[in-house]
This record gives sequence, structure tokens and C-alpha cells, in this order.
Amino acid sequence: MLYKIKPRRLLKTILDKQPCTFHRYLTGLNLWKEELSSEIKHKIENYWRDKIIVDKFNENDTCKDKYYVLSMFPYPSGSLHMGHVRVYTISDTVARYQRMNGKNVIHPIGWDAFGLPAENAAIERQIAPEVWTKQNIAHMKKQLKELGCSFDWDREIATCDPEYYKWTQDLFLKLYDAGLVYQKEALVNWDPVDQTVLADEQVDENGCSWRSGAVVEKKLLRQWFVKTTKFAKDLLEGLDDSVLNDWRDIIKLQRHWIGECDGVHFDFKFTSGNETLSLWTDKPAYIEHVKFVAISYKHILARKLTKSTVGTVKLDIELQNPFNDERIPLYATDEINFLPGTDTYVGIPDVLEEATAFAKKHNIRYSNVPICINEEQQAQVICNKAQQLNIGGYWTSAKLRDWLISRQRYWGTPIPIIHCPNCGARPVPKKDLPVELPKLSKLSEKGSSHLSDIEKFVNTTCPDCGGAARRETDTMDTFVDSSWYYLRYLDPRNEDEMFDKGKVKGLTPVDLYIGGKEHAVLHLYYARFVSHFLHSLGLVPEREPFKRLLVQGMVMGRSYRVKGTGEYVPESRVKVLDLKRNKAVTQDTGQPIVIAWEKMSKSKHNGVDPQDMFKTYGTDTTRLLILADVSPTSHRNWNSNTFPGILTWQKRLWLTIRDFLKHRNALPQMIPEDQFRSHDDYMFDSRNYYVKGASFNYLISQQLSVAVSKQQGLTNSIRGAPPAVFAHSRQFERALAVQIILLAPMAPYFASELWSGFISAPNRLDSSGEIQWDKSVLEQKWPETDMDYNLDLVFQVNGSEKGVVKIQRKQMEALAKEEAVALAFKQKEIVDILSKRNVLDVTYTLRPGCEGIVNILTEKPQPKAKVQQVEEN
Repeated sequence: MLYKIKPRRLLKTILDKQPCTFHRYLTGLNLWKEELSSEIKHKIENYWRDKIIVDKFNENDTCKDKYYVLSMFPYPSGSLHMGHVRVYTISDTVARYQRMNGKNVIHPIGWDAFGLPAENAAIERQIAPEVWTKQNIAHMKKQLKELGCSFDWDREIATCDPEYYKWTQDLFLKLYDAGLVYQKEALVNWDPVDQTVLADEQVDENGCSWRSGAVVEKKLLRQWFVKTTKFAKDLLEGLDDSVLNDWRDIIKLQRHWIGECDGVHFDFKFTSGNETLSLWTDKPAYIEHVKFVAISYKHILARKLTKSTVGTVKLDIELQNPFNDERIPLYATDEINFLPGTDTYVGIPDVLEEATAFAKKHNIRYSNVPICINEEQQAQVICNKAQQLNIGGYWTSAKLRDWLISRQRYWGTPIPIIHCPNCGARPVPKKDLPVELPKLSKLSEKGSSHLSDIEKFVNTTCPDCGGAARRETDTMDTFVDSSWYYLRYLDPRNEDEMFDKGKVKGLTPVDLYIGGKEHAVLHLYYARFVSHFLHSLGLVPEREPFKRLLVQGMVMGRSYRVKGTGEYVPESRVKVLDLKRNKAVTQDTGQPIVIAWEKMSKSKHNGVDPQDMFKTYGTDTTRLLILADVSPTSHRNWNSNTFPGILTWQKRLWLTIRDFLKHRNALPQMIPEDQFRSHDDYMFDSRNYYVKGASFNYLISQQLSVAVSKQQGLTNSIRGAPPAVFAHSRQFERALAVQIILLAPMAPYFASELWSGFISAPNRLDSSGEIQWDKSVLEQKWPETDMDYNLDLVFQVNGSEKGVVKIQRKQMEALAKEEAVALAFKQKEIVDILSKRNVLDVTYTLRPGCEGIVNILTEKPQPKAKVQQVEEN
């Protein structure tokens, strides 16, 4: 026989000689005779919670590759919701997977702690926002630990801590010193309830505030802006950076937000003062020939300088052309077709047809403009001159606006500016940072900017002349706080600078950024802007801050709304008549109900409390439920109908370890050799097939739900083996080890208990070192497909699969591109296609241990000619 089984006595002698003093984190509860219940799951989690050792990022380890996995930090609202559970389970799963793949993993967490919600909650409860926020942070931190997240808590930050916002203020001053911060009057969206400015994106289609629901008013205020438009073209071109991976439709969103950078902004001064008007034109080469400027009646100047709203009015104010000092008249008009999103127009008669017609109608003198032989070159000359004069000259889109960062509330980062009646606005010296928020026991209920009411804060001295001065009382938009937090994680206790650029050099960009799609435009745009800016100062090595994005979908709950009134009611008040047809009525009045899947919220009575899930099912089961069935990038309809599959799977895994221990102890009688060989080969194939599939889903496709399905498939293969294979097959042992290892990143406590049972069984058959018997499951090396296992070499034409051949892994990984391409060109279907089309390019992608892909890029096929049917007479 090929499979000789050692006698029991000899086996016992061998085992007796093996060290039997396991580390405390390898010995489990040993409850295998018990049925797997919620009570047992809780015992498992309580037992393993403090025993699982997580390798923190080691700054001195130069052997391992770093992997920075970053999840968007939460706002400390008080309790986790299922959206939090989803994003941080995904994040933790990826971090644990990368550690098992030998990476030096950075996995930090912190708190986006400033903002209106905390301030409003504090006013309602008559306590200080700081007290409210810190209470919430403590509670949510406890919940995240209960969720089993392997965060590096030594790197924890909160944007409301002076140790953090000192450096947010330093970032502001860096921008100020670079000429990228300015203050001007602006017509802004004003929330009369929350008493603050809102960005355009925070106003819904009905003109109401996204937060308070109040009808937004227009108000004229002097505001602080960051000149993000200066980097518009860089930010647009950065979307083509080869470092970006899997940004998919997020690139489209970013492109749409920035717009086509086909024009240039110039700042023209008013002849009567130092104020400027920002003008955009797609004809920068001809800017010296401007003869008038028009503004729409929506423009702030039109509202201030004229009562007219129709026709054309010449305003009693002029601009000065910085390129030739000519005085330029300014008109308010509705006769110009302003570009979408714009309210200014640069009139260059004889170049622009509409400008010519306007000039003739309103008797504006102009002369013929010589045609530029090289308009592009002349435009660059003009832009260079504008940049030297610090009046713009940077390519941007017509619709893009600078970043308005002023907020008229207390709970935010104070803007480090001092207003002196003699010296004007002066930056706070860096040695005096942070400008700290004054401590308050509670906030008043009037909701105004409380900093302006606190004389001890407001009254100060000018850093230049030493005279009496006043501090700026606006605070910063919270997007400023979150625009650079991922950099502070890398050097969170640095007291001398934002971060050590030497540390950042080796640790950025972020390898994987995980968060909601709702932040894929503004937050991502501002974070990219700050990264591009810091790169221009030589502080970060790359322009783009994030290599790869995983934009997870929302967790949706079933909501019930009374038809007609729109009132949301809890499920307990609903009588469902036919769920498939969405037919339901209220229990008491019989009113028809509209059933829908909507984002979970308390106001819609459709939320699920994670704490209830932890209590009912356990942490690991909750993690598996949130990962299963649906791709991380898709919305997740939270439905208890999907629960039985996961619960049954866990019970089957539990029974598998019980059976494994039973058969390894009892050593049942062998089956015939040919049957044993067949099962052993099947275990070999199953192990490799599911390792290949799950690894692909963990790393490449990021379809963690499919990785769950793959693991369930492996369970089916394992459970089908007869007792003799449980007891005597090395390939079975390898497959069962893989089963637990694949599960470990997703369900670390449950997998640790399964592993403790697995390694406690006698009759070990693997002595190759592949299974590290003296280490915990999370310390195991991530399994790989065997070198003699056949992988797919896939042949594609324009991304569409046209053929596959099976090649042993060791051969595929030694295969040169030319050899792989030659195999592709032998496929009959590909030969037929290429006989009719020209080849443009050929690529070969090797995914070690998974597959190889040859993709042939060809000309698009010519459409078939339409056959005209002729009617017979």
C-alpha cells in the first residue's frame, strides 16, 4: 500500500516526544461536545478577546513590505450603526489578511470630532461639546474593540484635540504663506437654524439645509477661501496617475467635479480699491484686448450696485487690466449667455462673436485684434506673467470654485488670523499655535458664533505692531480637519511639525482607502488638493494620497411610510399583506403603507442596533453576516432571511472539528486504496481550487462576499469525506487547515477556537512546515496553490474571454510574455478574429497563484452593412 499507517503505539511514542506546552493563545475552551449556540459563541469571544496577539506596525522592520489600510474615520455620534460595522469589518478583514501575507500593516483609527452635530447636541443637552464628544468617543471605542477590530490604538487621534488642530492651523498658515488663502465678501448659503454657512452641496434640491431642514437664505458675509483652483489642472491630470488602482467611477465623479480645465482665472483689481474680481476666460492669449466685463444679476456686485434685474446697466465702478493698465467698464446684464455655473464674462470684441455684438449695441469702443500665430504659446506667456504678478494664470474650469472654509460656529478649528486696525489681517505666529478654543461649561441656546461672544478669546494684540487687535472668530470647515489626517496617523505624537517627512516618505501613499461613496467627491477632492499642495512643498513624496479605493455601499433597512402623509412608522405598527408585492397597511387604521429599502436611520425606524446583533448572534457572526451575500461596493439590504446560511455554516465548521478530533483519536479502519486515493486527490484539488478563488477575492477583486461563498464550498468538500480520510489523509489535513486560515481574517475569534481544536488532534501528518503547529491561526502564513496544481491561462480579445488552457503553476510562473502570447495566437477562435482585425497591443498579466491573462487589443470590428430589402412586385 502507498499509504502506510503507523501503529497506534508508535504514533503515541512520537507524540509523547513532541513538546506539549502550548502557548496560552493556542489552547481553546475545548467545548467540542457542546452544540454551537449563541452562548458558546459568546464564551469563545470572551475567551479569545484578550488572547489574540496583533502585530503592530514596526517602523524598524525593513524586511517586510508596508501596507497602509485606511478606513474613513468616524464622526463620534455616540453609537456604532450598521454602516460603521460594515466599513470597519471590511477594513479589519483586509488588515488581518495582509498581516498573514507577511506585510507590515498600518491600520490606524481616529475621530472626525468637530462639527455641527456635536454642537447642536450639546446645546440641546446644555453641556459642553467637548464633554459630549469625549463621552461618545469612549463609548464607540469600546464598541469597535468589541467588534474585534485590530486597530493600532497607539496612533489614535481626534480632530478636536489641540495636539491635532494645532497642525490643522499650521496647514492653514502654510497655505496662507503660499498665497492660497484669501478673504472676501461672498453671497453665501445661510442656515437660519444652525446659524452657519453651508456649501452648495449641503443644500438640497428644495433649497433646504441638509442638516436642519430649514429653508436656506442668501447672506452677504466676509469669508475665508482656499484657492484650490490653482491646482485644478494638476488634480485633473492626477486622475491619470499610474499609481491609482480600482478608482472606477470615482474618477468620473472627480472629473465631473473639477470640470474641463480649458480656461484661465485672472484677478482684476478695481480702480477704486484693493479688492479684486476673479475672471475666467478660455481665450487667455487675448486677455490684453479685454474691452468690458459683464456680470449676471445673480452676482454679488450686481445685488449691491444696482436695483435692476433685467436689461443692461453700466455700473459705477471700473476694473484695471493688469497687463496694460487699461480701465475696463463693468456691466450687469441678462443679454450675455453666461456659461453654466458662472456669473462673469470677459468681453473681447473681434475675438468673441457675442462680445462683438454686445460692444456694438452698447457703444463700447474696440479695434481689430491681430490673430495669434501660436495661440497656445501666447497663452503660456500670459499665464507665466500672471503667476509672477500673483494674479492667477492657472488653467481651470469655468465652474470650479475656490474652497470656502469659514464656519460661524464654536465647535471647530479656530482660524489662526488676528485682525489689527493698523496692520490688517495678520497670521498668528507659528510659535503661538495652537490657538485654542476657550473652555465652556455649556453653550447658549441662541446658536450664534460663540467665539465672538467671548471677550477673553477675541481681544488680543497684533503680532506685528503690538497694538490692540481682535482674533478671527470663524472656525474652519471640518473638511480641512479630514483633508490630512491620514498623514498624522504616521507620526501622531510629533510635537515639532505636522509629521516627519522622512517617515511619510516610506509609508505613503495609502495602499487601500475604504469608505462611503458619499465622500467620494468633496472629501476626496480636498484630501487630494492638500496632498498635491504638500507635495509642491516637498513634504510628501507623491502627489496622489491614495492608491486604491474600496467604496462600500450603504446598509439599507426596510422602511414603512404611510401613503399620503409620508409619516415613517415602526415595523411593529405595520400589518404586511404581501411582502413580495410590497402591500401593507397600518395595524390600527388600515392606511396603506409604502414599503421601501432606505439608508438606515432612527427617524425612519428602519435601523438595526449593532449592539443587539452582538448580543443575539455574537461578534464574529455579525461580521460574517455583514460580509456575506453582497459585494462590499453594493448597497446591503439588511434582511434576516440571509442569516440561516451563515449560522448553518458556522455549525458545520464546528461539527467538522468535532468529527476531526473523533476520527484522529479513534483512527477508523482504512478504506480500499483506490477509494482513498480518489478522496485524497479530491482534497488536493479542493484545497487548491478554493485557495486560488478566495485569495483572488480577498486581494484582487475585493469581493469578500464571494470569498465567503468559496469558503462555504470548501466546507462542502471537506464534510463529504469519509471518516478514514478525516483520520489518515494528509491532503484532508491540509484542506482543513486552509479552511480555518481562510476564515481567520473575517471571524478571528471563532477561527482561533477552531484552530485550537485542529492542532490539538493527534496523528499529525504534515511535517513540511506548511502548517505551523506551534502558532495561532492568525500567525499562519497565507496558503498558496501548490506548484503542481493547474491554473488557468486565459486568452482575451479586448477584455472578452476567448479561450483557456490549463498550465501547472510552476510552469506558468516561469512563462515569458512571448511564450504566453504565442499560445494565445494558436487558439482557433482568436486566429479567426485576428484574420479580420489589426492588433493594436498585447498585454500579459500574471497573478501569482491565481491565473495568467493574455489580452489582445484590436481595432473595433466594423459594423455589418445593413441589407436593404426590396419588395418584389
